[in-house]
Amino acid sequence: MNSEVIMDKGPEKSGSKSYFILNEILDYCRKDNRISFKLKKGEVVLEFLTADIVRVVMGKRDKASLETTCAVVDHNLAYSDFTINETEKVLNIETDRLIVRVNRHKFGLGFYDKEGNLINRDYSRRALGWSGNEVRAWKEVKPGERFYGLGEKTGFLDKRGKKYTMWNSDVFEAHVESTDPLYKSIPFLVGFNKGKTYGIYFDNTYKSHFDLASGNKDYYSFWAEGGKMDYYFIYGPDLKEVISKYTLLTGRMPLPPKWSLGYHQSRYSYHPDSEVKRIARTLRKKDIPCDVIHLDIHYMDGYRVFTWNEEEFPCPGEMISDLSEEGFKIVNIIDPGVKVDPEYEVYREGMREDYFCKYLDGRPFVGKVWPGQTVFPDFTCQKVREWWGDLHKKYVDQGVKGIWNDMNEPSVFNETSTMDLNVVHENDGDMGTHRRFHNVYGLLENKATYQGLKKHLQERPFILSRAGFAGIQRYAAVWTGDNRSFWEHLKLAVPMLMNLGMSGVTFAGTDVGGFTGDSNGELLTRWTQLGAFMPLFRNHCTIGALDQEPWSFGEKYEAIIRKYIKLRYRLLPYTYGLFYRASQEGLPVMRPLVMEYPFDPRTYNISDQYLYGDSIMIAPVYEPDRKERLVYLPEGIWFDFWTGEKYEGGKNIIAKAPLDTLPVYIKAGSIIPLTESVNYVGEKENSDLELNIYLSSEVEEDSYQLYEDDGYSFDYQNGKYSLVEFKYNYSDNGLTFNINPFKTGYKLPYPDYILNFKNLTREPSSIMVDGSELNDYVYDDQRGELRLKVNKKARKIKVNL
Repeated sequence: MNSEVIMDKGPEKSGSKSYFILNEILDYCRKDNRISFKLKKGEVVLEFLTADIVRVVMGKRDKASLETTCAVVDHNLAYSDFTINETEKVLNIETDRLIVRVNRHKFGLGFYDKEGNLINRDYSRRALGWSGNEVRAWKEVKPGERFYGLGEKTGFLDKRGKKYTMWNSDVFEAHVESTDPLYKSIPFLVGFNKGKTYGIYFDNTYKSHFDLASGNKDYYSFWAEGGKMDYYFIYGPDLKEVISKYTLLTGRMPLPPKWSLGYHQSRYSYHPDSEVKRIARTLRKKDIPCDVIHLDIHYMDGYRVFTWNEEEFPCPGEMISDLSEEGFKIVNIIDPGVKVDPEYEVYREGMREDYFCKYLDGRPFVGKVWPGQTVFPDFTCQKVREWWGDLHKKYVDQGVKGIWNDMNEPSVFNETSTMDLNVVHENDGDMGTHRRFHNVYGLLENKATYQGLKKHLQERPFILSRAGFAGIQRYAAVWTGDNRSFWEHLKLAVPMLMNLGMSGVTFAGTDVGGFTGDSNGELLTRWTQLGAFMPLFRNHCTIGALDQEPWSFGEKYEAIIRKYIKLRYRLLPYTYGLFYRASQEGLPVMRPLVMEYPFDPRTYNISDQYLYGDSIMIAPVYEPDRKERLVYLPEGIWFDFWTGEKYEGGKNIIAKAPLDTLPVYIKAGSIIPLTESVNYVGEKENSDLELNIYLSSEVEEDSYQLYEDDGYSFDYQNGKYSLVEFKYNYSDNGLTFNINPFKTGYKLPYPDYILNFKNLTREPSSIMVDGSELNDYVYDDQRGELRLKVNKKARKIKVNL
């Protein structure tokens, strides 16, 4: 063991520090899927979860603890089929996917693929070390390496050269590229270099930092101000594989209720009940689809959670029932702070049962939030989470369908903007201070809410949270907090949401139109166009700002906004399928181009366009008075969604983008399902399902899987769902379109399929459906489109040219 003075400075400049740096390995021991390395001081354990997921844990001065945080799910991942080969200088540990080289004389790890190509290795001067309570790791950075992930950080897609802090913070100031930290802390970093991808998940809940080679350093580092050094190295090599494997560790989102994928209307605040009803009535009158209305804090009695303001909402159950008949679901805001009021039952019960956060001497922590003097539940305790979850029963019984968890960083109106760090959390016997649990406070609150709603709703919960940590996707959707009605914030939203998606958080959005400040017709229109292709689609603004409901700026803008909200509903079969894949594989709905085109260097830092799934390219307009914008189309053939115009990829194009047009492009070979727009999900039995097949001579075959279930229950977990594969083969002589029901546990709601073959070179000479000739079809020679209808029981369609 030795020490050295280094000059690394984090976001909070603390000057140079003396670190104890791990050095020579004295001995090692293999047991099952673990290898323990004994050093002069301390221990390092490598735990192999799979052939390409390796956990690295450092014990300072003593044995390494293998306890995980609440972010990591219970799993049975264990891989022991590796070999160890020794040389004088290194140990070579070989799995089916990796070679891990351990430097014996000066501890350091190198991760290589099976061909011996370097993926990632520790910095040559220092690998792992500590200074007081701080633990730190250093890694070599490769030329051309890119960094993604880390949650909702502002700025461009690629985070190389920047410094970031993980500390959940309520930041009301206007968010700019340098604004950090924000509401969520997700210490998952994706390293990418020429198509080779790895991930590092730092499983530490204390305040932590990432320095991603700032100042042109030849290394990057990450560290925490407490706890232990505990990280998981995850090898792809594909970017999708890294994200999918990361969500094996921190969990994948469950399928949300389908209605939550519709349009949400919100404001701080809609009150009294007559105003809520007016908003709902206007939406229906103006033929603007909407599923959800959010109620902000003014519905409460003096900001007391789990209450209603009886003057403004005298009959909440009746109001919700009336709105439900029109298809609206109500989502109520909840803050974690409980008002100090001896006549308030939630406060009395929490005090009586010792449910609130307190100091070591037993005094409850009291902070000021919206209700005034406030106490906070200790969500680290299971009994508190169960109590909190059960408090939602009152709302559920009244018809509330979802909960919006706000102010849960936790935010407090004081100099530090949060709870006193000397507050202790019981954590079911493993007590720790708020330093340890601050970042997971919101995660654990959402866990309590999810379990409570699941118990009392008996259907899929919808929860929206401002704060979170790694694993938040298991319980809640998120939004990016208090943005502004600025064009810059419209642009900022895209890379933030893409990096959230690459951090395992699929169900995410921003406040459409901007939360603070006054929006305007053009800004709201452009933001709604983007929102129609965001996973979460919610319009929300603050008290005192101009109204920004879809009709607020006149018919010119209202008509365009209506068009895009309706398009959102037409695309729900496609969107719901993307959420199904997210629940199964952890893959994001909103994807950076680099995810689908990892060998195209031009995609590596595109921050202002993205893919919705793998087939639809979205290029939002984020500046006023623009009627065109530059769009990069990767290799292949692309079609303009609106005009059908064909483009060759691998180059930039100038896209026409008048106010009513969001540039949207479809990848050749794609099959895009569309259905009739409705006022709300479940309004009526769906009409025929339209399948749009984007043919191209360059793509001989392709396929698409349609997923459907009842949209609200957990029956899909017991096999009650439908999965149908549509697959085609295309040549000069014709095409064959096959329909293969893989899974038939749920009856499809569509009576027939409308097949719309686009870019067909010539009119068919004949069409056969399951061996019988079909004469009822339409061929548009000008557009090269063939349109026909078949029963959903059809299995093979043959188009002869």
